[in-house]
Amino acid sequence: MFEKKLLKDIEEHRKEMVYLAKHTSFSHPRVVDISIKLDELLNKYENLLRAKI
Repeated sequence: MFEKKLLKDIEEHRKEMVYLAKHTSFSHPRVVDISIKLDELLNKYENLLRAKI
């Protein structure tokens, strides 16, 4: 359950970041904030996968 929600959140943040970057810039503060959050989510997912091994 947690894994599915995490993957959904990752995909939503990725899409939002790409959309905003296309319409503003990659250095726009909102894009940077989303990128940081996306990194955090990806790290959580990686840790989850490693815990399964």
